[in-house]
Formats: sequence, C-alpha cells, structure tokens
Amino acid sequence: MNALVLKDANSCRWDCVSLGEVMLRLDPGENRIHTTRQFSVFEGGGEYNVARGLRRCFGQRTAIATALADNPVGRLVEDLLLQGGVDLGLLRWVPYDGVGRTVRNGLNFTERGYGVRAAAGCSDRGHTAISQVKGGDFDWNGIFGAENGSRWFHTGGIFAALSDTTIGATSEAMDSAHAHGTVVSYDLNYRDSLWKSIGGKARAQEVNRELVKKVDVLFGNEEDFSAMLGVRLEGVGEDFSELPVASYDKMLREVSAAYPNLRVIASTLRTAHTASKNAWGAIALNCDGAEHVAQRDVDILDRVGGGDSFASGLIYGLLAGESFGWAVRCGVAHGALAMTTPGDTSTASLAEVKRVMAGGAARIAR
Repeated sequence: MNALVLKDANSCRWDCVSLGEVMLRLDPGENRIHTTRQFSVFEGGGEYNVARGLRRCFGQRTAIATALADNPVGRLVEDLLLQGGVDLGLLRWVPYDGVGRTVRNGLNFTERGYGVRAAAGCSDRGHTAISQVKGGDFDWNGIFGAENGSRWFHTGGIFAALSDTTIGATSEAMDSAHAHGTVVSYDLNYRDSLWKSIGGKARAQEVNRELVKKVDVLFGNEEDFSAMLGVRLEGVGEDFSELPVASYDKMLREVSAAYPNLRVIASTLRTAHTASKNAWGAIALNCDGAEHVAQRDVDILDRVGGGDSFASGLIYGLLAGESFGWAVRCGVAHGALAMTTPGDTSTASLAEVKRVMAGGAARIAR
C-alpha cells in the first residue's frame, strides 16, 4: 500500500468535487411516515453529504456534480443546497415534462427511530434526472484539468447503482480524475433497495469490483465490504453485537491485498444497542498500518448521514495535512456529532469536532 499524494491547494479551484444524487428528504420528526400529517424537508444524498460536510464544517471549497428536474421541487432542493454552501456550478437542469413521466426529482422519506423501533427509510427515486446521466454529460477534463482542478473527487455505490448509465459515468469521472492527479474516494454504501431488482448482490459485486480498481480511498462498513466486494468479516453474529477489531483489521488487509491501488481503506464500527443508543468508532488502514478509534456509546437523534460525516471528517484531515490518526479521529467525532441533529447533513463546527476529539463533555458552552 503506497502513500497518498495530494495536489497543491493553490493549483485547484476546488478541494473536493462530489458526483451523486441529491434528493428531497421528508422527515416526520417523532412520528411515523404512514401516520404523520406533516414533514420537515431537508436535502440529502450520500455523495453530496460529504461535500457539504467539508464545506460547512471544515471550510473547504467543494462542488456537487448532479442533475435536477426543473420544477418547483427541484428549485426547493436548489434552495436547500444554496444554504449548504456547496458550489452549484456543476448542477445540470433537465426540462420537466409536467407530470414526471420521463424525468423527476427523488424523494426520500426517513423515520429516525427511537429505542427498540429502528430507523427506516422509503425512497421514491425512479426516473430521476441524475439517474439518466451518462458518459459525456459532464466535462470532466474541464473540471479536473488546468482550467479548474480539484484536489479530491468523491462518489459512491449509491450513485453507481442508480442505472446502467451511471456506472459508466462513474468510471469516466474516475479515469479523468486520475489523469489529472486528483485523489479518488468511493463509499461502497450498499443499499439492498437499489440492487435487488437489477441483479442483487451478484450484480453489485460485478460492478463494484471493477470500480474499486480505480479508487484511492475506500469507505464502507462490514455489510458494504461483504455485499459489494464479497469480502466477509469473520467472528461476528448477525446482530453485530460484538465487533472484534482483529477481524476488521484482517478484512481491511484482505481488501488491500485484492486491490493494491488503494491508499486508504476505512470502516466505521457501529453497534446499535437501540435506535437511540449506539456504540460508534472506526478502523482505517494506510501505508503506515492500522488506526483504531475504540467504540464509545453515543446518543442518536438521527443516524442517517453518520457514515458520510465520518468520510468528510477523515478527508478533511488528509486534505489539511494532519496525521492519519488525527484524520480518523476527526471522522469519528464528526460522524458522532452529525447524528445528534435531524437531517442527513452535519451542522457541526470545527470547534465542536475538536472538542469531541479531545474528549470534551457536553456541558453548556456560553
């Protein structure tokens, strides 16, 4: 495993460009999707959440390459995106046909869960504008080349699973990023609901085993590595009540051996005691060896997006030139904070992240 090499910030317009779908999230708060009478709205998407976290918490220059149907719902998503501060110069607007027969915007209904009632999601994302993106729709050479440039490119298995054309678009973007010396990160982010009607885990592995060959930094958890790459974690039960660190270390090293192109591999460690009480930590591997952040119990308000915030915290540490151990601890702290507020995205500040990293208590700061 070789060391990661980053471009100089002064040579690039952006610190990170993400490619992925952004949906309108509808949240019933303390209620259930099937009985609520009102929803709060947020924007969210696995790849976008990373760019937003890097921008809002860590002050990095980020952009999102995505597409929306040009109707009032799409404009609402845009309004939410503008609040997030991510550069929308790469957003493609697709004409709307009036009823959504050919193109639409994705909706994601999300229950937070509480106690013994698990969090749950119901997505409505067929025929979305971004799922129809294909190779050639984005000028990646213009994005990553001397005209603009980005130090980092992030995408993931959610975007790749949207359609056959998004697989090709992902591969094209990765190739261009590498050609211009941009680091490529990929979050496996397995979603059974996306793959089950298009070939299931067999198709997921066929696609992702090829894409991961083009990746520098790989994120996932035990289910992701098993479902997407066929690398299994030994010594754990179906409830994941015990997470042996030695087994995770072995799993990451197996992935590294299978994909020698990888420079960093990281896995979150989550044990869900209840929906509102989790043990949370991480383990990551680079050329210097493994870094382990032991699990600690954290209280959960909304678990969705915790892994994305872990990724953005770790990426920030690497972009900022911090040590590998610092970067992993930053990711864990940022992920923990993201799960204390509603919505997919983080509302944390860098000062709050550093406070958690230092073991600071939750005593009021005023």
